[in-house]
Formats: sequence, C-alpha cells, structure tokens
Amino acid sequence: MVVTVRSLGLNGIAGYEVSAECFLSGGLPAFDVVGLPDAAVREARERVRAAVKNCGAKFPVSRITVNLAPAGQKKAGTIYDLPIFVGILAASGELSSLPADAAFIGELSLTGALRGVSGVLPMAMAARKAGVRQLFVPAENAAEATLAGGLTVYGVPDVRALVSHLKGEERLSPAPVWEPDGDDAGLPDLRDVMGQENVKRALEVAAAGGHNLLLIGSPGAGKSMLAKRLPSILPDMSREEALAVSGIWSVAGLSDPRHPLLTRRPFRSPHHTTSSTALAGGGPAMRPGEISLAHNGVLFLDELPEFHRDVLEAMRQPLEDGEVTVARAGGTLHLPARFQLVCAMNPCRCGWRGHPSGKCTCSDREVAKYVEKISGPLLDRIDLHVSVPSVEYEAMRRKETPESSAEVKRRVDAARAIQRKRFQGTDVTCNAHMAPAMVGAFCRLDAAGEALLKNAFDRMGLTARSHDRILRVARTIADLDGAADISPVHLAEAIQYRNTDILKG
Repeated sequence: MVVTVRSLGLNGIAGYEVSAECFLSGGLPAFDVVGLPDAAVREARERVRAAVKNCGAKFPVSRITVNLAPAGQKKAGTIYDLPIFVGILAASGELSSLPADAAFIGELSLTGALRGVSGVLPMAMAARKAGVRQLFVPAENAAEATLAGGLTVYGVPDVRALVSHLKGEERLSPAPVWEPDGDDAGLPDLRDVMGQENVKRALEVAAAGGHNLLLIGSPGAGKSMLAKRLPSILPDMSREEALAVSGIWSVAGLSDPRHPLLTRRPFRSPHHTTSSTALAGGGPAMRPGEISLAHNGVLFLDELPEFHRDVLEAMRQPLEDGEVTVARAGGTLHLPARFQLVCAMNPCRCGWRGHPSGKCTCSDREVAKYVEKISGPLLDRIDLHVSVPSVEYEAMRRKETPESSAEVKRRVDAARAIQRKRFQGTDVTCNAHMAPAMVGAFCRLDAAGEALLKNAFDRMGLTARSHDRILRVARTIADLDGAADISPVHLAEAIQYRNTDILKG
C-alpha cells in the first residue's frame, strides 16, 4: 500500500511542495529513503523508528520505501521526519485516513517530541499557495507559521498528541495568529550624540531617501555611534517588507520563536574578517549571506579598509540590482539584497590624519595606499561621503538636550510619504532606487541648477552614475523641505556630499 503525505521543502529562501510517498511491501525488513536525501534526511529512519515505538504504536516489520518527490530535487534537513512518521503509520493501518488538505513539517526526537526547524515561514507561504489548508508544525514554530495567513496551523508538541488528533480522539487547538505585542526595547537614540550636527543631517538625508553613506573621521569621533542610530530614524517596514525579511531570517535560523515577525528594519554589522561567501551567501547549504539578512534594512561595515578586497567587490552588483545571484556547482541561488550600505573608516592607518592634536605620523603615500583599498567603483555607489570631525569639548559639556530620533523620524516619514505617492504603482519605494528614466522625470533642474551641476561634473570628474546619484540625493533634500522642485540650494547640498577629497585627508 502506498500512502502520500504532503510536506514542504526549501530551495534557497523559497518553499516548495514535497510529497512523502510511503510504500510497505513484503521481504526482509528494511527502511530506505530515496529522492536525493542528504545525510540528515537519511538519518530520519532512526528517529522515526524510535518515535513510532515510543508513542505506543507498532513499527511495521516489512520493507519500507519512502520517496520524497520531486525526486530530482535535493532534500536537506530534518523537516521530513514528521511526514515520514505519519506516512508509515498510515501505510501500516495505524491511521485510517489523512486529510487531503493537510501538510506536515517537523523534526522528531527519539522520545517522539517535536523540535523546531528553520524556514517555516517561507514553507508556510508555499503551502498556502499549493492549496494546503491545515499545517502541522512543531509547537515552537506555530506562531511563525500563522504569519503566512490562510492556514489553520496546529502546533504539535509530540507525536502522541498528533496521533490522537488524526484519530479524532483528542483534537489539537489551532494556533492563534501571532501579532506584535509592542514590548520591544527601544533603539539607540540620536539625543545621545553631542555635537556632529552636520553628520546628523547626513543621516537624516540618507534615511529619508534610502541612500548609502560613508563616514570618515578619526577614532572616537562617533562614527559607529552615529551609524548604529540610523535604524531609529528609518521609516517603519510595511507588512510585505516585514514578511520578506522575516522569511530570510527564518531560513538562516535567526528568527525568535517568541517574536517571529521582524517589525524593525534589520541592522547587520559583520566583522571585517568576514568572507565573501558569508557576505553574499551560498556555501555548502546555500544559505543567505549578510547582504540578504540586511534586506530592507542597514548593512554597516565598520573599519571599511580592513575588509578583504574581494568581500567589498562582492557588493557592487547587489548595490545596483537589489539582489544577488549565487552560482555554485550545487545550483543557482537568487536572493534579495535591497539594503542600505553604511560604512565607517579612519582617514589613514593610524587614524589621526587631520586631527587637531597633530598626532598623525602617516606620509601622503601611506594615506593614499590606505585609501586605495577601497575601489573607485564601490565609492561611486556610495551617495554621501561625510567627514566626521572630532567633537569639541564645549559640545560635550553643553546642557541642552540634542534633537531626539523621534523628531527626526517625523521628518523622514513625511519625506517618505511624498516618495510613496510619487512612485505609486511601481516597485520603487524611495528615491535611492529610482530608475534612470525616473531620474529624468522627477529630478528636473532650472537653468541655475543645470549650470551648477555642469560645473561640478567638470570640476569633480563625476561619472554618469554619480551624476544620477547626486540628483537622487537632491530630490530627497527637496522632499525633506516639502519642495515640489529641486532648487540650487538642494543641489548644492547634494554635491557637497560627493566630496571625495576628504579621503585624502
């Protein structure tokens, strides 16, 4: 007798339907799993065998063959333990029938308890699209699965409870749809930063338009402190953005069972020893990297010149396209990577170039060699280059309270509202993502603005990319002012943010 049990699998960060076909036949007792299983899937035989015996059922003494279809797709992980368990009980007659619209996901312990697994949210969304109406998952993953919507989710504590439910003896209660409780701790606030008003203004512009930002200054000037406060002024994520980010984090095994939906934009800050694979994604398990974990949020690279060259160059294409394609011998993986890049660096190796103390001991050649670690094409993709001066003593000791993140965020939200209206009906969400045709349509200049931009283009040796990025930043500054058109004042501020001379001290 062949019994088919519906389940789900993962291909990168996307879920797909898998059928566990269980066949019991005569012959010497054996237990085979086919369908391109990896080691973890093959080891399900022992977990399932122990769980069947420990739940009080009789393990069939026959030849058992389990096929995970589609058989040409590689299967990985422990998520198939539960559907194999259910299929064997149904094929042996322990369960009389299974609901046709039900799917099963979960890892079994030897005692029959269910352990949580990764990637439940994208699999639940795939189940909904495949017509599944009942989804049985480990109790730990039930809240996450409810985020997909359109499903009756049952959190299963152990196989005894599942068998009782399927036999109609004692029904499991459906898991309630999870909603944020609003009890999360607050983010670091801009009011903690004394002085640095010019840098705070650059952060506001970057947040309002989704622009990339480079902070350059001596040690202790507050670069990292300022960068870590950028999320506090970013606009809130939409439901679609939150689901996309939460799905990526779920696949990476980073989601919190108590708070499965990320309600705040992610902030990722990898160490400078990170490899290009860890940043872009891939590896043996073909998992998302840091730039995908920062999707719809911020990727902060502190000590930028200390990163390996190949790691930095791996960001060039994702910064333009908003996605990364990882091609390996094991397959090709398409991952979203629409992140906001924020970098911080010292002006030289010793860090004191341009500091009032005069402590810098680096020669001009040493400074140039240090800055050369960052390629021109990467710098060209960063919209705002901002100098972070040393904080003066008077600024540190002043009594008045600086402007809070909440006040800045109100202005950022107002500017983003203008942009949402402007780009309504498109997949563009902010000025930084405008296509070239949109730049021409929404960033028109008057005669004075044209003359100013032409002078800057010739004097600074700008590229076509930097020309468009200046216009995008100017459009954001105009939005912050509530202006319908870009004035020369807006354009002049945008141009001064492209001053790469600060990289030379």
